[in-house]
This record gives sequence, C-alpha cells and structure tokens, in this order.
Amino acid sequence: MFRRFIAVLAVLLAVAGPAHADSHRTRYVDPYSYFTTDAQFEAWYSLRARLAVGFDDICGDTFCEGDFSNIAPLRFQCSVQAGNGRIGRCVWSFAASEEDIDPATGALEVRQPTWQCPIQLGPHTTIDELLAALAGDDPLQTALPGTASSIYDSLGHCL
Repeated sequence: MFRRFIAVLAVLLAVAGPAHADSHRTRYVDPYSYFTTDAQFEAWYSLRARLAVGFDDICGDTFCEGDFSNIAPLRFQCSVQAGNGRIGRCVWSFAASEEDIDPATGALEVRQPTWQCPIQLGPHTTIDELLAALAGDDPLQTALPGTASSIYDSLGHCL
C-alpha cells in the first residue's frame, strides 16, 4: 500500500511540477509592456532619440570610417522583467552597406552587414535606473548604472 502511495505521489508531482515551476519563472517583456506612466514612455522615447542623434554626431569620426561610412542605428532595445523592472539584456542594432559598381555593366554588388551590440549593464539594473542615469544630454558617453563604462564603450567592442 505504501509503495502504491509513493508511486501515485511521484506521478502527481511529475505532472504538477512543470506547471508549478512555470508560475515561478521570470517573464521578460519589452519596455513598452512594462511601463505604466507617461513619464516612463517619454523618457524611453527621448533616450532612444538622443542615442541616435549622439551616434550620428560621432559616426564619421569613429565607427563610420573605413569600408562602411554609412552605419545607421536601427533600434536600441532592452528586455525587462515584468515583475520588478530589472533589465535582462540591452542591445543596440545597426546596419550599413557598401556598394561596388561594375564599370563595364553597371551592375551593383552590395554588402549589407548588421551588428547587434550588447550593452553592458551592472547586475540588477532596473529600467527606471537606466532611464534616470541616461537622462542627460549625452547618454552615449554617460556611465551606465553599476559600471564605469558607457554605451559608447560597448559599441567600441562591437562595431
């Protein structure tokens, strides 16, 4: 009888275990799904716009020299824990192109590289901490929360 009870209990735990584990798993969302105030949305839009302007200002003297003079920022994005606002990861995506013309035929050969640059944040950084830290005029060069490095530094390792 006891063995049968243990066997039934083991089956029940095996069936209930994954469902129970799923309810405790961390769920990540994009910032738009996490934000609850207009101020958060506005800070996020502003940050992304200021990062793009900052990149455009420095591109020609830094990352946009060489083969790809037209590197363009696509999107700065972070994953955010739905329950507490901690950032899982942030990445900034870029694209560029280089075109060669065949003088005899007019044909174009196009190379279109992309980069997905991870942004190094301090552990347990929240989206609100990130927004507050980068609220100034030059978020590209500002130290990230919990680090001595900036988004610019992260790009230097990527582009």
